[in-house]
Amino acid sequence: MAIVHPLRPRMKFQTAYCLILGVWVVPVLVSVPSAYFSSEISYPHAGAGRPDGHKVFCAQIWPVDRQLYYRSYFLFIFVVEFVVPVAVMALCYVRISRELWFKSVPGFQTEQIKKRLRCRRKTVMVLMGILAAYILCWAPYYAYTILRDFHPTLISRQRHSLVAFYVVECVAMSNSMINTFCFVSVKNNTVKYLKKIVLLRWRSTYAPSKEDTDLRTCSVPVTEEEVVHRAEGGS
Repeated sequence: MAIVHPLRPRMKFQTAYCLILGVWVVPVLVSVPSAYFSSEISYPHAGAGRPDGHKVFCAQIWPVDRQLYYRSYFLFIFVVEFVVPVAVMALCYVRISRELWFKSVPGFQTEQIKKRLRCRRKTVMVLMGILAAYILCWAPYYAYTILRDFHPTLISRQRHSLVAFYVVECVAMSNSMINTFCFVSVKNNTVKYLKKIVLLRWRSTYAPSKEDTDLRTCSVPVTEEEVVHRAEGGS
């Protein structure tokens, strides 16, 4: 809103509170069926490493007579968590990119104005990278789950189908980490403060103290009594 419609009035506090509450309440309600049908299954396995020789597997176990409900629920999750976010992000980022990339600053193009334009275009590239990372990370996960739920024979024939699921799930969850790197890559104070924290930590750990520096740089021989006297004087 601040980029595309800068002159519009800002959001009211009541609207912001309702949106924040909805962001937390809606996912909790959507995940209720998953939590209800999730359970642990113990099955015999030779290399389980347990005294009883069993392995525990946690997953959503839906009854056979509710297969239609599960597929409908999964398609709802797929639309809400993937299709709608991709469509909304693409629409918003295209409008933001049009404002930042194609609109030039009026007047004489000084070096400062050119620098601002470069920063704008860098922001556009970061936004496009975030959208691409979201699609590339989550598309394999949903593609695998669609094949598993709607064409189970294609997945069950594969020997390492469970390993493949863990891999695509790990790639999907890594999207949060990728987003963090994308935001940090933008020119802001995050990197500067991070370097300052690391430098201060290194100095406090490895830098010599003032007394050690005085003893090393002093050209006159120092006795043990003088060292104790300096320490008592400094304290």
